Amino acid sequence: MTENSSELIAQLEKEGDIAADYLEGLLDIADLDGDLVVDVEGERALVSITGADLSNLVGQEGQVLNAIQDLTRLAVTRETGERSRLMIDISGYRAARKVALAELGLEACERVKKTGEAVALEAMNPFERKVVHDAVGEAGLKSESEGEEPNRYVVVLPA
Repeated sequence: MTENSSELIAQLEKEGDIAADYLEGLLDIADLDGDLVVDVEGERALVSITGADLSNLVGQEGQVLNAIQDLTRLAVTRETGERSRLMIDISGYRAARKVALAELGLEACERVKKTGEAVALEAMNPFERKVVHDAVGEAGLKSESEGEEPNRYVVVLPA
């Protein structure tokens, strides 16, 4: 491990710890019990919260989760002075969504291979689009994002 990668891991662990402190305060305010796990995944900190019923913190289609993640990133940025790419997962929602999106990307690849025509998927946030792009790339096809936020979507292209 190089010195730079050690520094990066230390920085990401610090971000995760700051985020965990912030989220513990949020759980206390909401009077919710949750266990927090801080990890480093790729080049970003990941904080997972598990507990009895945290579905209200996920919200419909992860909208509340995304808002909590944005607020937590702001808290980390305020503390560190650096922009954070921190990810938050609550009750495994984001992990399950990642699996479902990869499957969606592979299904689109199969349709493209079968028909020879491009396939456009529904609008997704940047995290979701990246998961699909990665799955499509691993399947040997190309994809691109089109449209404007918040209606940006992935198009899977023929080879």
